[in-house]
Amino acid sequence: MESRIAGTAYLFGNNIDTDQIYPGRYLELTESEDIAAHVMEGADDSFPTRFKRGGIIVGGTNFGCGSSREQAAITLQSAGVKLVIAESFARIFYRNCINLGLPLLICPGISKVVKEGDEVEVALEVGKVVDRTSSTVLIGQELPPYMLDLLKAGGIKPLLKARVAAGEI
Repeated sequence: MESRIAGTAYLFGNNIDTDQIYPGRYLELTESEDIAAHVMEGADDSFPTRFKRGGIIVGGTNFGCGSSREQAAITLQSAGVKLVIAESFARIFYRNCINLGLPLLICPGISKVVKEGDEVEVALEVGKVVDRTSSTVLIGQELPPYMLDLLKAGGIKPLLKARVAAGEI
């Protein structure tokens, strides 16, 4: 995980559910590139073609609500989303992303400040968000050290493998 994450903002509203992030009709797909081709298609069918790898998704409240399937997080990661920032997240979606190594940040007020296409930079360790386009600075919720460790390792599986190899577990 990079200590500073920067990219172009792609905006979504409130209550974006996991079926909008990755529509259920594609659940049989298993290859990363096939999965990525349908990212956010349920919320905006033009998104998969206009999204540029390395972008940052900015959402409103309750981002990732709906089912607990982790394919939603896998889809974002497969498509090359660097970070998701939202006012709030559904609990299971939040942990699925962290466990898979996809950074998230809760940042109250973000959806009212950042506009589509803005260049955003985030210092995840301290929760600082800078909208370079408008020169606005927001402070989100810091992640606990354990979650930062998960992200730095690339997710829970790589973290556990490293700890087993080091004899810590």
